[in-house]
Amino acid sequence: MRRMTKRSQPGWWGGRGHIVFTIVVFVTLASLDNAALATIPSMVLPITEALDTSEAAIGFLTATVILVTAISAVGWGYWGDRSDRKRLLFWGTLVWAAGAGLSSTASVFWQLFVWQLVTAVGLGVIASVGFSVISDFVSPRRRGLAMSFWGLSQGIGGIVGGLLASQIGADDFSRALQVIAVLGVLTAALYLFTYNPPRGLREPALAELHESGADYEYRIEPQQIPELFRRRTNIWLIIQGLSAQVAYGSIIWVPLLYQEKVIAAGYDSATATKVGGIFAAVFQIGGIFSILAGHIGDRMQRRSLSGRAIVSTVGILGAIPFFLIFFFIPLRGLDVTNGAGTATLIPEVFRNLVTNPWAAGAFLSALLAVAFTGADSPNWFALISDVNLPEHRGTIFGLANFSNGVGRAAGNGLTGAVAGAFETAFPPPLNWAVGLSVFQIFFLPTGYCYYRAAGSSPGDIGEVKRILSKRAAETHGSERPDR
Repeated sequence: MRRMTKRSQPGWWGGRGHIVFTIVVFVTLASLDNAALATIPSMVLPITEALDTSEAAIGFLTATVILVTAISAVGWGYWGDRSDRKRLLFWGTLVWAAGAGLSSTASVFWQLFVWQLVTAVGLGVIASVGFSVISDFVSPRRRGLAMSFWGLSQGIGGIVGGLLASQIGADDFSRALQVIAVLGVLTAALYLFTYNPPRGLREPALAELHESGADYEYRIEPQQIPELFRRRTNIWLIIQGLSAQVAYGSIIWVPLLYQEKVIAAGYDSATATKVGGIFAAVFQIGGIFSILAGHIGDRMQRRSLSGRAIVSTVGILGAIPFFLIFFFIPLRGLDVTNGAGTATLIPEVFRNLVTNPWAAGAFLSALLAVAFTGADSPNWFALISDVNLPEHRGTIFGLANFSNGVGRAAGNGLTGAVAGAFETAFPPPLNWAVGLSVFQIFFLPTGYCYYRAAGSSPGDIGEVKRILSKRAAETHGSERPDR
């Protein structure tokens, strides 16, 4: 173990303005991370045409990218818990930006596959190290609300990435990848000027130490990794991620579901790609309710240390029926201009949401489904922080994210195969609706895991508080003149 030592920084370093700037850059990085992941699934049709490949191959590619991202996040997270997190985030961002840029040069499928793997390795750093840093800016009292913005930024990134890809990549997929790469490089440059917070900056037990200018310099050691699994809440949070992300991974194919619905309505492939992408983006507006869910989680947590897990249980289980309605509701009477550009199609899609009862029904069901699942992300982030020591959070998040990635890759990769198997009995888009609905069953064990976490989290949170208080007291004692 390491002791806490004094640090020397300029007066403006770590001030309010500097921290606000840092958080904005972090939120942007988290958004771009998910935007990069959303580009390929939103350009399935143009990529299959340009590279002469199949939808199943693209499904395998996206599943592999998700899995590699999750695997790399484990290594990045552990490395970040032992070293300079700011440096890792900078270089990791450059790696995924380079991978995205090189992906735009692909002329055959295997080239796209290789460069996307490079992208995936870099993306892992934002998931684990980024989470570790952002958790140090947040006090336990407001952790759910703050983490809702962190999670929402990722959701918005996915929406923007999917929308951008479906619009500017409808005719040439390389353009969307080039834009994402440039944005990644620009954001990495901004990150050079951000504040690297001390570990445990907002932990109440360490407040006096940080105010006095001391740093919490404990770092994870290899022999401490088994301790992470002795916290029962960690186990339940990891298992729930495995099952939940199978369902979430399947939902990545919603743009293709609605693209197929638009084609079934009589429109060409390019128009369907654009309109389906617009619909998919609009349908995720319910994610804004994650802010409310995070706030409710904070309030419930102040009443009972089981509060966050209970809120997540209700949210996950409540979303299932609305997802099923959303998948199966038909898109009849669609009225858009075939072959039109994005500027024309966006207002036409919004008009349909108001005047077309089928489109309005799809929007309402999606709104409710996404609003209910909005309880998951902020409270999961907050629980991971609550039940782990500051120097363990990057590693445990990396491990949990690996579990998430396995589930998400499975859901992503298997959805296409299941939908393809159903195609003989159900023509598109019905085969995709059936395929997506099958994976909703995985939300059931997710709800059970949160229920069990509600029982274990109070004890684990209490243990973290006791350890931090003991370390703070020991450090104060060691700094007395007579010691």
